[in-house]
Amino acid sequence: MSATEAGHLAVPGASLYYEVRGAGPALLVIAGGNGDAGPFGAVADELARRYTVITYDRRGFSRSVLDWPADDARRLDEDVQDALALLDRFGDGPGVVLGSCSGATLALDLVVRHPDRIETLVAHEPPVAAVLPDLDEWIEFYAAVYKTFRTEGVQEGMRVFRLGMGMTKPARPPESAQLPQPQLEQMLARIKRNHGYWLEHEMRTYSMFEPDIARLRAVTDRLVIAGGSDEQENHPYLCTAALAERLDQSVVDFPGGHVGYVTDPYTFADATVALLESRRRPSAAAVREA
Repeated sequence: MSATEAGHLAVPGASLYYEVRGAGPALLVIAGGNGDAGPFGAVADELARRYTVITYDRRGFSRSVLDWPADDARRLDEDVQDALALLDRFGDGPGVVLGSCSGATLALDLVVRHPDRIETLVAHEPPVAAVLPDLDEWIEFYAAVYKTFRTEGVQEGMRVFRLGMGMTKPARPPESAQLPQPQLEQMLARIKRNHGYWLEHEMRTYSMFEPDIARLRAVTDRLVIAGGSDEQENHPYLCTAALAERLDQSVVDFPGGHVGYVTDPYTFADATVALLESRRRPSAAAVREA
């Protein structure tokens, strides 16, 4: 396990908890709906052999506290600005971004707004229902999940959500990647607390995000649409495949399913490194020498 530097970065309206590992080019990892850096720990340790890996709790989640109540109308804008702030703090020039689930959704907006700040974006299973032909059914589904959450509580809301997503399998890391029990209990407690915040403030807006296809087409040279090889029948992968088709791209399949970075961290990291190395642009010095 690599040494980890942890701290907080002050941004407008919040204090972002971050962890930094390794050395080399900056690689920003953006968490999904659980909002917590913890589940990326094992894959971040592996990636830190080649990169400066930045993981963080997204604003309002876990250890990234808000200075004032959440403004749902500005959530996506604020998340994009938070990602930029972290790239500016720990990067030197354009960086690599790996976003998963909601993290991939906001990263799609990040790359069209600030393409100059992104060398490569790996968008891993963004659940963007707006690209699906049965969008109306998914609008009804998310409304039903929210109603369940408000009337029957967080636990039942999450149960209905996971069932609809097809995400019913346990997501356990290999034994060698498991946290010590006290740290594991702390992380799981944080994530459990995050569920209510996500259902209230993020689920409906992020799930209905409509990618800007025209502007994404303009940056496909730095965009990778990635999916999990094990769960291609589930909603997040179907969204991923539909988005890739709209962009005339192929899905790059990574090991595992929607949370392959948890269940298959070593092969997930190997696949990430291989992909990024294959897409590395030559430096200006290398071009001059050639």
